[in-house]
Amino acid sequence: MSSEAPTIIPSSAPAAASAPHHHGVNGKAPAEKAGVEKAGPAKGGVGKIEERSSEKGSKPMSVEAEVHGDATHVGHVALPGRRKGDPHETRWGKFLQASMKFEASDLIMKSDQVPKLRIRGALKPLDTEPVSTEEFITIAKAVLSDEQFEDLHKFGSVDFAYDYDKTTRFRVNLFQARGRLSVAARRISSNIRKFEDLYLPQIMADIAMQPNGIVLLCGVTGSGKSTTIAAMLDYVNERKPVHIVTIEDPIEYIFEDKKATINQREIGIDCLDFKIALRALVRENPDIVLVGEMRDKETFEAALHAAETGHLVYGTIHASSTTQTFSRIYGLFESEEIEQVRRILAYQMRAFVYQKLLPTLHAHIHRIPALEILVNNTVVRKHILESREGELREYLKSVEATQSNMRDFNHSLVELVEKEFIHMRVAMESTPNADELTMRLKKLG
Repeated sequence: MSSEAPTIIPSSAPAAASAPHHHGVNGKAPAEKAGVEKAGPAKGGVGKIEERSSEKGSKPMSVEAEVHGDATHVGHVALPGRRKGDPHETRWGKFLQASMKFEASDLIMKSDQVPKLRIRGALKPLDTEPVSTEEFITIAKAVLSDEQFEDLHKFGSVDFAYDYDKTTRFRVNLFQARGRLSVAARRISSNIRKFEDLYLPQIMADIAMQPNGIVLLCGVTGSGKSTTIAAMLDYVNERKPVHIVTIEDPIEYIFEDKKATINQREIGIDCLDFKIALRALVRENPDIVLVGEMRDKETFEAALHAAETGHLVYGTIHASSTTQTFSRIYGLFESEEIEQVRRILAYQMRAFVYQKLLPTLHAHIHRIPALEILVNNTVVRKHILESREGELREYLKSVEATQSNMRDFNHSLVELVEKEFIHMRVAMESTPNADELTMRLKKLG
């Protein structure tokens, strides 16, 4: 974001909004429709919230968000219950609108301070009055159901989802810190990009269209795994009339049904925990399942069972390569169970994809994925069954693997350097084998 930000002023005043829906595990009802109370006068004029720039001498950014006046924009139907006051009677609605207008990833609020938006990773304060402790309590009572407010008082925090309209949802954590209220609200997007927009190879489409088995995306937090899986699921969504069920913590992308029917379940919102959601999964008649992070034995057992019974299972796991993924999986189980898991994996694994996002040389491309792709075939299966998974790293460098569109991580780095997407220095900092990468890069001249 440049230091001199644009001022956005709509041509006409926004209409009163239908009350957005919010829900939690307790499933309370949406609020009654009411008029929007605008924020108090700010530097940009009545009804505007301006952003104070952190850079000296820069112009403030006026935030005037558009509000839908059509009830058809409301996307979530909450369970019947006692109705609460409209959140737009407080400044809460205005703060959410500001985050939508400037495509902020998060809204951060703290008692007696000015709300802040996280834009491209940096927190930027809004040019508005601080939210007092008393006003924060009023906002909490307007947004939460009676049960959720009791949970806040009892446990010190409460999670809930807030559907502003059909395409925008917020995952909200309202919590106490040093006796005062704070909020962290993550904006959930429905903008799911295609493979070509993410610079992902065509083989990802082939992997996405597998009829069954297990597909794992590997990498650290923030490596773009969820974005890639979203692209894969939406690719299927556009092409196959199947039932897709996701179990997520939290939901990061909102899908719109196309050819497929998609049900997204969020831990802490739609179900209490992964354990309960996994038990219910088989009764939900899915064809494709996303189980999120493979963080424990029970989750992976459920994934293996789903794959064995004919489902296609997507998941993520923290690993530094496709081959290390095997040891991470085996580490979840007791030693006497590993051989059985190995045999199931040998036949049910479809692909492991390791991904890392790297800074680019192009101003319009912030980061680009470097991939390592291991696809199951007779050679890979034989290595797994013979407990020689570690040797697959050498197989990935073979002509046979390359002709099957597999690749090791250094292959991706060389390709990105050759196409002038990344600097050679970035490649050298990212490689697991610097000597080998140096030799490959020398061949480029």
